[in-house]
Amino acid sequence: MDTVMSFRVYEPDGLDLCDTCIQIVQSLESALSVTDPDSALYAINAAGQGQLPDSAAVLLTRTLELCRRTDGALDPTVYPIVRLWGFPDRDYRVPSQAELAQALSRVGYNNATVTGTSVQLAAGTQLDLGSVAKGYAGQLCAERLTELGVSACLNLGGNTQTVGDKPDGTPWQIGIADPDDAGSAIAVLTLQGTNAIVTSGDYQRCFTQAGQRYHHIMDPATGYPADSGLRSVTIVARDGLLADGLSTALFVMGLEEATDFWRQSDDFETVLIDQNRNLYVTQGLADRITGCTFTVITR
Repeated sequence: MDTVMSFRVYEPDGLDLCDTCIQIVQSLESALSVTDPDSALYAINAAGQGQLPDSAAVLLTRTLELCRRTDGALDPTVYPIVRLWGFPDRDYRVPSQAELAQALSRVGYNNATVTGTSVQLAAGTQLDLGSVAKGYAGQLCAERLTELGVSACLNLGGNTQTVGDKPDGTPWQIGIADPDDAGSAIAVLTLQGTNAIVTSGDYQRCFTQAGQRYHHIMDPATGYPADSGLRSVTIVARDGLLADGLSTALFVMGLEEATDFWRQSDDFETVLIDQNRNLYVTQGLADRITGCTFTVITR
């Protein structure tokens, strides 16, 4: 999934269980890669229709539901735009307005339908599930490890999935990257039990051209990197797919709309960092975050 992952399982047979998690991730990767000609999603993008394996079809179905819930702030059909900007192959460039207009005409989550495991795309529409795949992979791994009754901490590159409690009884300590220095933490979350913690930031994948920096989180409405006033969005939720998708959607929304969206929801908490390095923390995390000053978002 184009990132470095590390799995820690607290179990005498932890190495075998790590291999189990690796197999889960690789299975999804083989189905959902947009650059592997042998993947099911690659074939669907090329033909405009096709079949996905069961777990991948569930992922796409739930993703489209989340697209509707976020009114299109999350949209997996932005792949033609992402390709124009050169992010899949790191051949970065700023596309022309004409190129963007043509690509935007093919963007829209309603252009994709799923019936069972069958996928149908409107002409020219292409899917990229990179905004949700790691979260879903972490969720599937967590479900398997929970069945086996073990504790774990899975780092899936910007996504952290905790499973159960640490054996020594201490809480999980999860750092939130500093947008100006991704190798350092701007804050630390102290959490118990099973949670998905997912951060989307404008520093994770970006390039500079003519003195202007461009990042990989695209606004489906404009075809440009989202200019929402945010630098980073962290979501904490029980559901990994939800956390992954919302980290992207809330980044696109911006502070005010993201705050309103949270107030209408009951299945996640969030930490938002704006361009001035101000942190905004929803009240469910207010007593679980340290190392920073912040404003509490209340209902």
